[in-house]
Amino acid sequence: MERSRAPEISRDESVRRAYATDASGLVLVPDGVARPASAEEVAALLAESTSTGTPVTAAGGQTSTTAASICDRGILLSLRAMQRVIDIDPDARTARVEPGVLVGELKRACAAHDLLFAPDPTSEEECTLGGAVACNASGARSFRYGATRPHVRALRVALADGSIVDLRRTTLEKNTVGYALAHDPVDWFVGSEGTLGVIVEAEVALLPLPEQVVGLAIPFATELDALEFVVAARESGAVHPRCLEFFDVLALAIAREAEESTGWAVAALAFVYVEEVPPKGTDPALDEWLALAEAHGAIVDDVRVYEGETALREARRVRHAVPAHMNERGAAHRAHGGRKVSTDWAVPYQYLAHAIGRARALADEAGIEQAVIYGHAGNGHPHQNFIAEDAGALACIERVVEATLREVIALGGTVAAEHGIGKIKRKWLPLQMSPLQVRTMQAVKRELDPAGILAPGNVL
Repeated sequence: MERSRAPEISRDESVRRAYATDASGLVLVPDGVARPASAEEVAALLAESTSTGTPVTAAGGQTSTTAASICDRGILLSLRAMQRVIDIDPDARTARVEPGVLVGELKRACAAHDLLFAPDPTSEEECTLGGAVACNASGARSFRYGATRPHVRALRVALADGSIVDLRRTTLEKNTVGYALAHDPVDWFVGSEGTLGVIVEAEVALLPLPEQVVGLAIPFATELDALEFVVAARESGAVHPRCLEFFDVLALAIAREAEESTGWAVAALAFVYVEEVPPKGTDPALDEWLALAEAHGAIVDDVRVYEGETALREARRVRHAVPAHMNERGAAHRAHGGRKVSTDWAVPYQYLAHAIGRARALADEAGIEQAVIYGHAGNGHPHQNFIAEDAGALACIERVVEATLREVIALGGTVAAEHGIGKIKRKWLPLQMSPLQVRTMQAVKRELDPAGILAPGNVL
């Protein structure tokens, strides 16, 4: 049988520059761009690249905030052409897909069968399923459903040597064979950011679509009231949130503009967006939400309700307007060495108000403009978006971020809860991981990619 050929590699400068940016604010121009149409073409390219020592960085929709999907040496391997939804099995509640399928497209295909692909990165209309698996993406509704990892049932992966392996999770409830880290090879690749292999197909688990979802935008007179409300909502047994999203006063201003509602909740200094998903056969707990909000100082006369798919999509669009607006602001300063600086830390949810307070104090002490803060408060996971206008400001902001991360780690937190490490956050990995953990990851990398061609600069 004739072996598949590697895809053509474009060296055209305009093509290379078209793949030189992602949401990180960095610009890295690859030496070439390959756009395979099949798993066999991916494998052939990797075999050739290993033999020549040519670096290969896989990319999907290039929505990475950490520069994981761009490179300035070797080949940028764009998987967007591999965009088939191969199969949806309503009985097994699974879908088989190629890596270039947009998450939003997969969700709509599943919804036609009354099924839900639960992971929901905010950029679902721009990010691919392969990218979501490769960075273990999550989003607002991960509060209830978890990140991408638990929804991945099987993977087909092209390894650096050009071989293709099929991996499937076991259904065993008990297993004592060998080291735990070797029990489930699927987990080696979920969150590996392209450093161990290239995902060429995934089988994901689906859930039934909820019977009802109601969104509530609840404004608060103070930031502390809003954050204390989040803790109370998480610990309450009377409400059923699938997301608990926080927006500070700066994020609120962006959301107002996106919704063209500049007169909404003008006295508010923060708001929390929740989605209530009641148990099957029961009514949404709207009265309970309002009572909980009122008990925590909410401006209840200005609470907004989003019912129906159209309204919920609009609420999502308004939420996505915050990072989109900040991305545009950051891009305007690239020519001067500036960019958006986005944090992705998380702490145990009970400590979120304290952590945000310390983060703000550190920014004030350094004399820099406060970040826009928003995100997944239910999981103790906010995003700080700073704007560095030039290289000097960037250096100052990164010093503040590092100081913040040290305090986050002291609270039992993480330097990256959602967007991975990529290239930008690599310098902060040792704040959290011990030398032993890093050496173990390096050993796995050497075993699967001995020539070191896969996504150099990502994670390690």
